[in-house]
This record gives sequence, C-alpha cells and structure tokens, in this order.
Amino acid sequence: MQNTANVTERTTEWHSIDWRKSNRIVRGLRRRIYKATSEGNWRKVRNLQKLLLRSYSNVTLSVRRVTQENKGRKTAGVDKVLAKTPQVRGKMVEDLIKNQSWKPKPVKRVYIPKPNGKKRPLGIPTIKDRCLQAIVKNALEPCWEAQFEGTSYGFRPGRSTHDAIGKIYLSARPNNTKKWILDADIKGCFDNINQDKLMEVIGNFPGRKLINLWLKAGYVHKNVYQNQETGTPQGGIISPLLANIALHGMEKAIGVKYNSHGNSIGKRILVRYADDFICMCETKEDAEIAQVEINNWLKTRGLQLSPEKTRIKHLTDGFDFLGFNIRHYKVNNTKTGYKLLIKPSKEFLKKTKRDLREIFLNQIGNPVRRLVTTLNPVIRGKANYLNKVVTSMAFRELDDYLYKRQVRYAKRKHPNKNKKWMKQRYWGKLNLSRNDKWVFGDKETGVYAIKFSWIKIERHAIVKQRHSPDDPKLKEYWEKRNKKCNQSEAKRLGSIRERVARKQNYKCPVCGESIFNDEPLHLHHIKPKCEGGKDEVNNLTWLHQYCHHKTHYQKK
Repeated sequence: MQNTANVTERTTEWHSIDWRKSNRIVRGLRRRIYKATSEGNWRKVRNLQKLLLRSYSNVTLSVRRVTQENKGRKTAGVDKVLAKTPQVRGKMVEDLIKNQSWKPKPVKRVYIPKPNGKKRPLGIPTIKDRCLQAIVKNALEPCWEAQFEGTSYGFRPGRSTHDAIGKIYLSARPNNTKKWILDADIKGCFDNINQDKLMEVIGNFPGRKLINLWLKAGYVHKNVYQNQETGTPQGGIISPLLANIALHGMEKAIGVKYNSHGNSIGKRILVRYADDFICMCETKEDAEIAQVEINNWLKTRGLQLSPEKTRIKHLTDGFDFLGFNIRHYKVNNTKTGYKLLIKPSKEFLKKTKRDLREIFLNQIGNPVRRLVTTLNPVIRGKANYLNKVVTSMAFRELDDYLYKRQVRYAKRKHPNKNKKWMKQRYWGKLNLSRNDKWVFGDKETGVYAIKFSWIKIERHAIVKQRHSPDDPKLKEYWEKRNKKCNQSEAKRLGSIRERVARKQNYKCPVCGESIFNDEPLHLHHIKPKCEGGKDEVNNLTWLHQYCHHKTHYQKK
C-alpha cells in the first residue's frame, strides 16, 4: 500500500499559485543563463544558476511536473510516498524550500522487457528526489543547451526523433558523397558512464554536490541495497541530461566540421539521439577508422561500442535508426540512378502489431466501445510517429492486421454467428466523412476504430543548426515553429475542437502555456451546462486538466 506524505497546517496554497508568473520567471532565468554561457561570462552563469536553484517559481513548477504531468507520478520510490492531493504538493514545496540538507535516497530498481527478450534496468527515485532533480535540471540544462552540438537530438527541448531523421534525410541524399554508415550503439550507456569523469565535465555547477549524491545513492532491488559505482540510473528526471553531457564532444573528437550555415565541410557527419548514433563517411575504410576513434574516445567516459549492435553498411543496403529504415533504391529517372526513401522499419512494424495484439487480448469479453476507446489513442500515436516518412504501404499492412484482429475479436465474442451477421453488427459506414463501409465500431453509440491510412503524411521541418528555445534571440523563430506544431496537433482534435484551440491561439488561458505540452486536456464550458451553457465554440475552451481543477476550485 502506497502512502502519501503527512500534511502540516501551514502549507503553500496550491490552487492559488500564479502559474503564468512562475513560467515567465523560470523561462526568463533560463534565457539569461543561456545568454551568459554564450558570452563566456561564467561568473554570471553561476550566480544565475544559484538564483534559479533557490527560485520559488522553479520549485512550484518542478513539483507540478513531477506530481501532475509526468507519466510516473503514480509510481512511488523506496519510501512509498506519493503526492496525490493539492495539500501534499503544497507541503512538498515548503519542504523543498526549507530543508536544504536533504540526502538523496536509493532508487527502486525494476526491470522492463526489451524487444530482444532481455530486460532493461530502470531506477525509480522518490517523489522528493524527482522534484529536486527537476529543480536542478532547470538550472543546469540552459547552460549546456548553449554548448551542445546541433546534431544531438535526444531528450532536448524543442528537438525530437523526427529532427534526427530529417537531418539524415538531408545528409544521405544520393547526390551527397557520404554513403558509408557506421550504425553504432553504446553498450549499457546509462549503467556504465564514469561518474568521476562526468562530474569533471559538469564542472563548477552550484548543484554539483547534489548530483554526485544521486550518482552514488545506489539502488534497492527485492529489499536488498546495492552500491552503484558507475552510471546514472535510467528513470531519473535528470539522467538523460547527464548522459548528453557525458557524450558531448564526440563530434569534435572525430573531426566533424560545419561552416557558419550549418553545412558539412568535413568528411564525416554525426547524428546522435542520446546513446544511439550514426556516423556517415565517404569510404568504408574511413568508417572503420571512425569506429576506432569513437571507441577510444568513449573509453575516457567509461563506455564502449556494442560489438553485436555496431555495424558498417552502405546506403544501398540500408540501415535502421529510431524505428525507421533509411536506404538508397535503384531507379531509372534520376541523375544518380538512386532514390533515397525512409520507411518504417520491419522491427517497428512488428512491435506495433504486438502492441495492437496485446490490446485485443486484454479486451476479450469487454464491450466493443471499450475496445475502440483503448485502441484509438494507440493507433493515432503510432501513426503520428510514422507519418513523417513514406508510410502508405506500411499503413495498409497495419490496417490489414487490424481487420484480422477485429474479425477474431468478433468471432470470439459470437462463436455461433455467421459472417453476415457479424458484418451487420460491427462494420459499416460509421465514419460519415468517408465512403468506407468496412469501419469497425459500436453502431449503438457511433464509436468507431480509426484506421492508419486515414492519417495523412505530414513532412517535418527540422530544427535549424544549434537553435534552442532558451536562446533569447530566437523567440520569434520558436513562436512560429511552435504555432505550426500546434496547428498540426489541433487537426487531430476534430473540426469543432480544432476551432476552439485556434480561437485561444493554442494556449491554456490559466497557465499561458501551449495546450499541447503533454499534459492531459479537458474541454471546459465557460458558462456551465447546468446554467444553460451550450456546446458552442464561443462557450468552450481547452484547459490543462490541473488548470481545469484550479478553475473550478476558484469558483467555489
């Protein structure tokens, strides 16, 4: 049984926090740290980092992200403490501000299955340690955002897997000369990072002692404590940033060069997403040399390349990266005789089918409406991940698989009924906007399962060079980029709900942040329905789930 923290009489009033002001203060300090780092004013950087570490706004935002926004908010650490109520969250804010001598607790070790049958270790810190890590991350991250390479895309603000794939697309076109690929994987990156070297690279950061304590805290598995002399636990909020810091400098080590416009002027190109990366070279011999150089450099960080997963390939053979397959195909209608196509990888499609199958098996015996409402978010999520590349054939294959699973579901539910009866019961033109009579769903409620092929292909514009949301000079660039992303996200809400999002400029009116920041969304009636309010665009507004709670709390 998981317990919540005790609450004292004097706590921060959670629902009275001004989230707009908190976001504005933290964003401003992050930008000042980025600017000072860019100018090389390290004394100012340290002073600003100290200021952000003590900032009340930083503390409140960190507690909100850990206890309300993050997926692991319902998972406790070794102390079995959760923060489920506004009172407990307010008390936690006070504890984080007053208790400056907090000693990190060991992480709870769990193992999650990997596609190859092995298990990946995951470390779950306590809720309080996660809040502290979020506070420290806000102070450390903007300093390193001003230093990171432009081709590092993993776990960084404003960057995604699609940016990494977009960079490969631009670099691997048939008219380019770098056609040999070192497809590399670091063996146990998070578990084997040299902690002393990492602390050396972090340097004179005001919160370095706390980071060192997290690294040395160890873990508990099956009630047995174990020391951890290397690595940073996977699962901590700050762990991805620490891994990026440990791997920073790989480009420089192998001589990757760019001009002022961000175009490659050297013989190699490196594209990295956290601990997965590729190095593009002009010859096979150079790729072999690059592999040795990278391995030698990784040894200084306590790391090495995985011999089983690291290979050298030519683009005509193709390679898989982040769930996509990149390959040159022979054609007759181009000058080079080849065409670059990026498609979903076979492994990713297999995993998608496994995930869909798992849903159908878990829903055996449940009403079709429950099956569909569980299925649709998964279909939409997978399709939105894949729809930036060539996916028409892959989507048809997945739709065929969906149909087979739907037929099997209907047969299990009605073993004595014939095909004609089942078609009349579960299939029809349920989507009124499409002339498709084979849409699966619940005819009584009108709920239907979407299809992969309905999701249109949308090309992704990659982030430019070393651009970061923390750079105060690029405020307009990120506003335009975020607006395009928001418009794309809003299209998936449906016509009326999209108009509501557009009316409020895709921002939550309570906290002022984008409504598409991974928080749960609620559609709020400005004039309640019980008072005669209607489901009209002018009476509706999108709110984050917890901003919605605050709105109703203030009306009491």
